[in-house]
Amino acid sequence: MFSSKSNNRQFHHSKATSLILILLIVVGAIVSYLEVHNTSPTSTTKTSRHQQTISQPKISGTNGSSNSSPKPSANNTIQHIFLIVMENQTESSIIGNPAAPYINSLADQYSLATDYSGVTHPSLPNYLALTSGSTDGITTDCNPPGAGCIVNVANIADELQAKGLSWKQYAESMPSPCYQLNYGSDFATKHVPFLYYSDIVNNSSRCDAHVVPYSNLASDLKSASTTPNYAFITPNLCNDMHNCSIATGDSWLSQNVPPILQSPAFASTPSLLIITWDEGNLSDNHIATVIAGSAAKTHYQSNLSFNHYSLLHTIEYLFGLPTLTANDQNAPLMTNFIKSGINLNP
Repeated sequence: MFSSKSNNRQFHHSKATSLILILLIVVGAIVSYLEVHNTSPTSTTKTSRHQQTISQPKISGTNGSSNSSPKPSANNTIQHIFLIVMENQTESSIIGNPAAPYINSLADQYSLATDYSGVTHPSLPNYLALTSGSTDGITTDCNPPGAGCIVNVANIADELQAKGLSWKQYAESMPSPCYQLNYGSDFATKHVPFLYYSDIVNNSSRCDAHVVPYSNLASDLKSASTTPNYAFITPNLCNDMHNCSIATGDSWLSQNVPPILQSPAFASTPSLLIITWDEGNLSDNHIATVIAGSAAKTHYQSNLSFNHYSLLHTIEYLFGLPTLTANDQNAPLMTNFIKSGINLNP
């Protein structure tokens, strides 16, 4: 009896020893395979969908380039930027003013820059700053353009066309395309900056095609394919608050902004509509600037300091254009007003 139990124990012990040896051989083979292939059983090169979604484009320098950011798709980058420039009102005269209910409703619904300034006085140098990155040595309104006022400098229209992007200047009460004289009591060339660039006004076909009466806008907005990527809109001298009241200008905006925001182009692609003023007054050059449209943050305000060069730099950056001068290159970007999910790296 005792001898049989002893033999059984020896048998089971021998069997267990064999199993252990087999396991050791298998483990040794796995380790050898991993060493040869230089891999680890816990390593992986996969990136989760969540990680890919939350990654943000890195802003570096003035081009906003990033080696780690994927090239954005066209439908996730800003496709249209419209700029409406009003006249001669300080930020404090607009924001909170019951005479400007529509402007204030837009500022509440979308985004408002609360510390934004013109760069100088009078009007024309500010318009040039917004479109060329400099006042270009102009210190008066030069109204209409004449000797010494037409400047031979690069401007944002040149940059846009070089990249294959479309642009137009729409001027209310302008009697015909590229009209270079004042007309009646409502049209003044000093508020139409693209009439001051020699490479535009000296090229009649280019000027006629791009510097047009405001009445052309309605037909251009009917289709996304005819809506320019960049538009500079100049209301006439009454509707821009220059010669008429704040209430008049606010009423004009309430009638003319909704068709832009509801247009096929703005409804189908990320777009911005920016309303600003050329300047305030001699004692206060802080001006209201509202950023609206499908690509703008909602119910947002920023008290960071910006000016016209910041706005130009931001437009250049969002369209993937080079900066024009050191003024716009060194001005802070206003990309904090762009809502999340919009790719800032075209």
